[in-house]
Amino acid sequence: MADQRKMPPVTPYLTVKGAAEAVEFYKKAFGATENVRMPAQDGKRLLHADITVNGGRILMSDWFEEHQMDGAVRAPSPKALAPVAVALHYTKAADVDAAYRRAVKGGCRSIQAPQDMFWNARFAMLSDPYGHRWMMNAPLPAKSPPKKKK
Repeated sequence: MADQRKMPPVTPYLTVKGAAEAVEFYKKAFGATENVRMPAQDGKRLLHADITVNGGRILMSDWFEEHQMDGAVRAPSPKALAPVAVALHYTKAADVDAAYRRAVKGGCRSIQAPQDMFWNARFAMLSDPYGHRWMMNAPLPAKSPPKKKK
């Protein structure tokens, strides 16, 4: 397991049907790097995975339908619930465009192509085959105030 002292204070944890395939997908679509992979005892699923995307850590595991807690599925598939969204923040608008193109080429479905938004940011949104949404955002250069007429 990753060194817990180096973990950020808040880290998304995704539940995925096919976590090993998802790790490979995120490598292709988002340029993720794999930090940790812990296979489950069945040798087919992942008990835990840790990846880095755009400098941020994302944890995940397979969906273990057989693990029940108080009669409810402990870790339901994201497609059974409302999708989770992961926000990726970039420093330049061009980075949003490049990351969006890579993700679409890698197999993500476009929800919103990159565009300049009213909150003065470049924004795009995609969905992956596992039921998660990915939002990409970068600040636009500050607008100069209108010049006063003399």
